Amino acid sequence: MFYKGFRGPKALIGAAAVIAVGFGTPLLAQDQLSIATGGTGGVYYPMGGGLAEVINTHVKGYSATAEVTGASVENMGLIATGDADLAIGLADTVAQAYGGTGRFDGQQLSMVRSLGSLYANMIHIVALEGSGITTLDDLRGKRVSIGAPGSGTEVNTAAILEANGITYDDIDEQRLNFNETADALANGDIDAGFWSVGTPTSSILNLATTQNITIIALNEAQLAAAMAADATFALTTLPGGTYTGVAEDITVLGIPNVLTVSSEMSDDLAYAITRAMFENIADMQAVHPAANQTTVEFTLAATPVPLHPGAIRYFEEIGASVPDRLRP
Repeated sequence: MFYKGFRGPKALIGAAAVIAVGFGTPLLAQDQLSIATGGTGGVYYPMGGGLAEVINTHVKGYSATAEVTGASVENMGLIATGDADLAIGLADTVAQAYGGTGRFDGQQLSMVRSLGSLYANMIHIVALEGSGITTLDDLRGKRVSIGAPGSGTEVNTAAILEANGITYDDIDEQRLNFNETADALANGDIDAGFWSVGTPTSSILNLATTQNITIIALNEAQLAAAMAADATFALTTLPGGTYTGVAEDITVLGIPNVLTVSSEMSDDLAYAITRAMFENIADMQAVHPAANQTTVEFTLAATPVPLHPGAIRYFEEIGASVPDRLRP
């Protein structure tokens, strides 16, 4: 189900193309772009803010704003309805939207295109020390945050649990965003929570400063089952020391995050945004270290849906080889 209440800057401006300056000649307004991100406790929002600054500084005639949303599933709906110009989404959610599968069964969003892949999420399963939860199976009968409604975390959680024989009937599921999940853990209102997020993320960082946390590792069979169920999952490592009290490296499931637009975006604008982002990526890295992964190589290897023709123009211009699977 698509979120209908969101309206970005473009909708607020309406049809106005000029603004009056005193009694003089009207001044042409900049075209406003909205970037659908996620909650403030994750990485989508600061990444979107960094991208907005890149657009504001380096794409002539355009102004962009990062908008708080429910994240991946909702964001694909916002691209489809035109209420967002750009949106970040998890690779599996983006692929489902493009193909009309999973959460998008019966409502294929074939207009979804990508400008690039930004970074890989790591799936965290967090509990407090002393909770008695040390394995995935220990979640049975517990109060578990599965992610905000319309988020990629919710999609990832469902895939992992189902692949390992756990249903929502086996847990007391709570649909909370990242900040709400951290607060509920700290207050004893839930027993564990899922995050599908880039690292480090502020909500877990803050939780770990006041509580002793533990991150639940999946065993080899559980990791393999999840990857067999969802081809966009891959193994990655959460480095020890990322969060206070979590000293050892942990093997976790990783999944790319994709910057998407509509196929209706002009080729020139898609080219200009793609070029500005990759040529000024240091500006985004200064906002959040997840942008260290934002490379042309990562885009061409990890993106699950076709690139916008404007993005392809940029990649070919710099001599990159664009795979046939990424051509519309």
